[in-house]
Amino acid sequence: MKRRFLSDRGAAMVEFAIIAPLLLLVVFGIIEFGRAYNAQNSLTHAAREGAREYAITQDAVAGETTALAAATSLDSTQITVTLSACVPGDPATVTLEYPFQLQIAFFPVSNFTMQSQGVMRCGG
Repeated sequence: MKRRFLSDRGAAMVEFAIIAPLLLLVVFGIIEFGRAYNAQNSLTHAAREGAREYAITQDAVAGETTALAAATSLDSTQITVTLSACVPGDPATVTLEYPFQLQIAFFPVSNFTMQSQGVMRCGG
């Protein structure tokens, strides 16, 4: 009986060596998902704020500036802002695009473009 226990020495280390890469992949995947979710949430907030400002003031520059200022956790120099025409009574649309890059390079898709849209009715 004692001999059997002696032969199991090091089994836990081997099992950990097999599981550790998968565990790290899951942990880094969760971190990257959190980063991407935060960026998308910030982009959505910025689009809404830009659309609100644009609909109230009917000033495209003010709408764009507000949208870029509201994206506090993103690099505003990389955000592309597109605004629709603001006719009183019709919806004004502010569309933001942001190129997101994953920090961990071993995922299959490391670069993709996030898009968010804010829509508000233009005031008269």
